[in-house]
Formats: sequence, structure tokens, C-alpha cells
Amino acid sequence: MRVVQCWDDGVSSDLQLVDILHRHNAKSTFNLNPGLYGNQRRAAWNYRGKELVYLGWSEMAEVYAGFMIANHTATHKRLTEEAPEAVRREIRDGRARLQDFFGQPVDGFAYPFGVYNPEVMESVREAGHLYARTVVGVDHPFPPDDPMAFHPSCHVLADDFWARYERAKSGGVFYFWGHSFEFTSADQWAEFDAKIARISSDPDTVWGNVADLFIGTATFREAEEV
Repeated sequence: MRVVQCWDDGVSSDLQLVDILHRHNAKSTFNLNPGLYGNQRRAAWNYRGKELVYLGWSEMAEVYAGFMIANHTATHKRLTEEAPEAVRREIRDGRARLQDFFGQPVDGFAYPFGVYNPEVMESVREAGHLYARTVVGVDHPFPPDDPMAFHPSCHVLADDFWARYERAKSGGVFYFWGHSFEFTSADQWAEFDAKIARISSDPDTVWGNVADLFIGTATFREAEEV
């Protein structure tokens, strides 16, 4: 089974997240908003009484080295409430800036707040993305009926995470997502570490990148054959 994951927003807690992923040789995609970051870290918003901090451009290349980058729009606007040209600008600018900075193709997209409509989907498609992730959980996510409404298997903190994981084996793909800032205690971080370790040690699975599901890179095919 292919296991893919993605994480949104680019905040400082991603540092702890990527450390865990590296230790367990887990691949991942990070969905970023280039219009929200400064050269150095700066305040983001409050989550459950804690002030979150955006990473700075000065550290992002190092933090996300070895991972894939996807577009989360330039400034995390609720696209269904924006004028058509503003929607297109948010999507185009986000992708272009991320590609310029990271020097890699930005093939994926994640809808801010999980909201979208047919017009937004078409704008994402026209901007050159291969897929767009929603927040709707489904048992067999791949292949999606429409890549611009690519529903993951579940959120990383879903109560039935492991049940969905086991059911996904019959379909061949398990796809989960989340935000690193949602881990608010040492216990939650430890549980996540154990979760990634368990997946990495499962002989029936191989880690992949989300875009690889659509482009079928040689690297991914070779990993499956190991």
C-alpha cells in the first residue's frame, strides 16, 4: 500500500514534525502560503490559547529540504468568497512564488479551510496543478473521480485512523493530512511519533509523495519494488 501525507500552513511546530519524519524516513508534502511569510519568523494566530509563529523564508529551504511543496494559495483566503480574478491571483501567485523559491515543481494544491466550488476547482486546474486536496474523508481516495477534489482518507487525529488505514490496504492508497500545531502536548507528539514509526515498519506499505500518485515517478516505482 502507498501511504502519503501532507501538512498545512508552514508554522514553527513543523520543525518538530520534520524531525520525526526524517527519523522514520517518511515522505511528506507541505502546503504553504508564500504571501504570509517574512524573511524571519513572525506571529501567525492563536490556537487554543497559544500564539503560533510562521516560519521565515530564511529557514524554509533547510526545514523542508527533502520534502515536496504544494500550494495553499498566496494568503490563505476563503476562495469561495473571493471575486474570480482574486481567486485566480491567489492560486497563480502562490504556485509561482513557491516554485521560484524552492526550485521544484509545485504540482499539488490544498483548499484553504477546505472550501471550494466548481469555479474554484477550474481555476486550480487552469493554474497547472495535478490535484487539489479537500478535507473530506473517504475510504478509498485514489483514483479520485476528479483530481481537483482529491479527498484524503482521514485527518491525522481521526479517532478511526487505524481502522481506515487497514481498510485502505484493499484500495492501495492511504492518505492523511493535518497541521503540526494541532499537537498541543508531549503525549500527542509521542503518539504521532509512534504512528509514523508503525507505518514505516509495516512491510505492506511504502511511503510516497502525493503528486507521485499522479505522475508515477521512477523513484516511487523503484521504492515499491524494494
